[in-house]
Amino acid sequence: MMIQTTNPEEAKKLLKTEKSPRIIKAVNDSFNRTLLEYGKFDILLSPESGDRQDTLRGINSGLNEILGRIATKNKISIGLDLEELCSLQKMQKAQRLSKIRQNIKLCRKTGAKLALIGVKDKRDAESLLLSLGASTVQIKEVLFV
Repeated sequence: MMIQTTNPEEAKKLLKTEKSPRIIKAVNDSFNRTLLEYGKFDILLSPESGDRQDTLRGINSGLNEILGRIATKNKISIGLDLEELCSLQKMQKAQRLSKIRQNIKLCRKTGAKLALIGVKDKRDAESLLLSLGASTVQIKEVLFV
């Protein structure tokens, strides 16, 4: 079951009662950082979602190298929700895919693992990850939920 709250303290309380796999839906940068440092869950889902404004020089994908290293240290996977991705409009889907691509590169650089949620066909999901820039090692270590 997925925890969807905007209060970090409430999320920590819900994590204590939740069974594995414990999935938290990403909200904003401070919420994500607080819970990644807390670390008693399995998957941070869709850190690229939400109203993130890209700048002229970069993409705000909701994940940075520091958060990636914290996730690696606490053994937290970065999750991608494929069902949500399929339901987006064309322009939103293109923007989301560019942010996902950047997050995959950051995960490869920091050693964080990936998780896929809402997978219908495992082979298609692996092909999508490969086309988005994931290494074959990353694809072998992907957690399918």
